[in-house]
Amino acid sequence: MRTLPRSRVSDLIDGRSLSARSVLASALLGSDRGRLTVAELVAVASLFGISAGAARTCLWRMVSNGELVADGGSYALAGRLSERRERVDEASRIDDVAARRWDGTWELAIVALERRSAADRLELRKAATALHLAELREGVWIRPDNLDPQRFPTLRAVVDRQCTHFHGAATDIGADKVRSLFSLDEWARDAALLADAMDSALDTAKRDDSTESFTYEFALSIAVVRHLQLDPLLPAELTGDDWPAQRLRGTYHRFDRAFKHRMNGAFRRP
Repeated sequence: MRTLPRSRVSDLIDGRSLSARSVLASALLGSDRGRLTVAELVAVASLFGISAGAARTCLWRMVSNGELVADGGSYALAGRLSERRERVDEASRIDDVAARRWDGTWELAIVALERRSAADRLELRKAATALHLAELREGVWIRPDNLDPQRFPTLRAVVDRQCTHFHGAATDIGADKVRSLFSLDEWARDAALLADAMDSALDTAKRDDSTESFTYEFALSIAVVRHLQLDPLLPAELTGDDWPAQRLRGTYHRFDRAFKHRMNGAFRRP
């Protein structure tokens, strides 16, 4: 298989050095159980030049901030990180949640508060985006009504506090507007690029066991999960048969399995 130049995906991967919190949180978010031992977390941190002392200090701070819980020498996600794990799980599922039957109606959330602080506006934007809503105009968020209306209760509560919610609404929004609202062309382009990068990494990982390769794949994994979370999960009627989400999820499933095998090897390093 042709090796894909990493420079082609560098703009999709955060090139900055990962902080101890980012490394530890990402390791836990990507673990099968959402729980890792201290030794496992310290081993992962060491691959990124983070000392054992710095990793342990960061873990203590994350517990103090309600992001992790400690139990018997291991750490598990809590609070907002636990909720984020739910979103990661939804994003990376192999089954296509958007393929469920759609009756052609739309979900709307319209801002009902007369006055909102900047913090309120930002909180709503983050919650609505995580719920896969698109902003039609200021204060009007919409999407096809094909997802569970009770998904992510904490995020839903943010939207419900500031908005009046409608389900089963009719609209004459055309296909071109949908593509623009949900940035479908941009998402599909980047999805194909990331899938190619994972295919290339899977092919070369058998020959490259360097720390550089490991850290690149770790960063690539983070980028893919972030991109999957941006999949608008639209009905097939609006994306067409060539929508690349299924390929990206399937490739990520193989890539993640191989990467975790490598990570388990890192845990056993002296």
